[in-house]
Amino acid sequence: MRIEHIAIWTYNLEGLRNFYMHYFDASSSEIYHNHSKEFRSYFLSFYGDCRLELMEMPGIPKSKNDVVKQFTGLIHFAISVGSKEKVDALTNTLRKDGFKVLKEPHSTGDGYYESVILDPDGNRIEITS
Repeated sequence: MRIEHIAIWTYNLEGLRNFYMHYFDASSSEIYHNHSKEFRSYFLSFYGDCRLELMEMPGIPKSKNDVVKQFTGLIHFAISVGSKEKVDALTNTLRKDGFKVLKEPHSTGDGYYESVILDPDGNRIEITS
C-alpha cells in the first residue's frame, strides 16, 4: 500500500498551484471543475508516486488552528529536495521571497536534514534532504 495523494482546501487555488509548481517543480493536471458544486481542483505531481490535490469550493470554513502552533490532525507534509545544499538554498529563496520560515535548516535526531516553512495558505512543509 502507498499514499496516493494528500488534499488541501484553499481559497487561492491558482496562487497555491503556482507556488508548488515554481518552488517545488510540481507538474499540474488540467483543472477539474464541477459546475453544480462550484468545486475546482488540480492534482500536482512531484518526482515519485504521491500527489497533492488542491481544492477550492465556496462555503468551506477557514481553519481555526494557529499555523505556528502544533495541533492534532495532519500537521505537515515533507518534500525531499535531494541534498542539504538544496534544503539550504530553497529555504533561503523562500525567505527572501517573503515566506515564513518556522525552523531553520538543521539535523534531526531521526536522521533528517530539514527546514520547516509555511506555504501561502499557512500549511507546514518540511523541506528535507
